[in-house]
Amino acid sequence: MQVITSIDELRTVRKTMKGMFGLVPTMGYLHQGHLSLVERARAECDQVGVSIFVNPTQFGPNEDLAKYPRDLARDLKMLEQAGVFLVWTPTPESVYPAGYQTYVTVEQVSQGLEGERRPGHFRGVATVVAKLFNVFLPDKAYFGQKDAQQAAVIKRLAADLNFPVEIVICPIVREPDGLAMSSRNVYLNPTERRAATILYRALSAAKTQFDAGERDANKLRAAMSSTLASEPLAKPDYVSAADPDSLVELERVEQHVLLSMAVRIGTTRLIDNFRL
Repeated sequence: MQVITSIDELRTVRKTMKGMFGLVPTMGYLHQGHLSLVERARAECDQVGVSIFVNPTQFGPNEDLAKYPRDLARDLKMLEQAGVFLVWTPTPESVYPAGYQTYVTVEQVSQGLEGERRPGHFRGVATVVAKLFNVFLPDKAYFGQKDAQQAAVIKRLAADLNFPVEIVICPIVREPDGLAMSSRNVYLNPTERRAATILYRALSAAKTQFDAGERDANKLRAAMSSTLASEPLAKPDYVSAADPDSLVELERVEQHVLLSMAVRIGTTRLIDNFRL
């Protein structure tokens, strides 16, 4: 496995590679969710590359950039065992050198939900993903469904800017009790960890109604909200029943719906979703 920090070296190595190339962008502190993306990429591509970069431009001034969990040695060991060929671990200074002033904004699909509550977040995401696509030149790029709005933003980005890359969105990987795997789960103490299952239970409550034929989106949102209210440690940021592609809130579900939420458990902000 080759571990590279510079852009020039990465481009040199990339030119020597033959066949289908798959990219898995990450911010590190890897878990089974990340490894599931690597496994999918390995199954579909001749070679797989991974980026490990805690992207500062997608964090707000009061967010957890400084304390975001990091363990590069552990990550590299996991990726080598997973059969990854190439890992890029750039510094913030190499990605955003002095005088940097160019950013990418995906307008409409980034407006609500996470975009409304984390101003500038998706500008940072879109910018760094565009840079990753330009440097790695992947044939396919793999992202998780857990970050549903991010997935929608990246699909729009790739289409609008004509990147010759197929965006592959992979299913959420969950703990046995339903909690979506996330690097931020490490912040939870044991009591909060037990309480965090309320997100999955709230989504499941709405899914039960949906499966029984309920198509009133307000009632689906109400099912999620009432379930969240049963957990004293849960402080909802939002609950949503939206179109999966435009992320516009629905009044009535005609075909598909993305049920999603952001909830604070203690000081930890968690997100989760079901696509029905």
